[in-house]
Amino acid sequence: METNTYIRITKEFKFEMAHALPGYDGLCKNIHGHSYELLVSVGGIPIADSSNPKYGMVMDFGDLKKIVRETIVDKFDHSLVLRNDYPDDFIEKLKENYERIILLDYQPTSELMISDFAGRIKGKLPEGIDLKYVMLRETVTSYAEWFAGEN
Repeated sequence: METNTYIRITKEFKFEMAHALPGYDGLCKNIHGHSYELLVSVGGIPIADSSNPKYGMVMDFGDLKKIVRETIVDKFDHSLVLRNDYPDDFIEKLKENYERIILLDYQPTSELMISDFAGRIKGKLPEGIDLKYVMLRETVTSYAEWFAGEN
C-alpha cells in the first residue's frame, strides 16, 4: 500500500447563531437565527513514522476539532453577530442585556463569514497541513463553500 498519498480529512461542527444584515432588502435585515453546520477539510501526507502516536494520520481529528472549536464554534455559538457600525448606544444596550455579542467589520453573511473562518482556521493549522475546503450551511437548503484552489 502506498503511504505517501495526499489525503483529505473532514470534521463536522454544529452551532447556533443569530445575526442581522442591515441594509438588506428582505427579512434578513432583522435579527434572526440559524442552526449552522460547518464542515472543515484539511489535507496532507499521513505520518509515516511508526513510533509517532499519530502514525498513519494526516492529522488527529481531535486536534482539528480543538482548533475549529477554539477559533470558531466556541466564539460564535449562541452569539448575536452584527456589523460594527450600529450606533454605540444600541450596542451598549445590547451588551447590558446579553453576554455574547460579536461585532464584525463586515456584513455577517455566510459568504463573508466563511472567508473569515477559513483565515482563522488556516492560521492555526500545524505545518504541513493545508486547509482545503470549508462549507458553512445556514439553512437546510442554503450554504456557502470555500475552496483552497480558488483562493
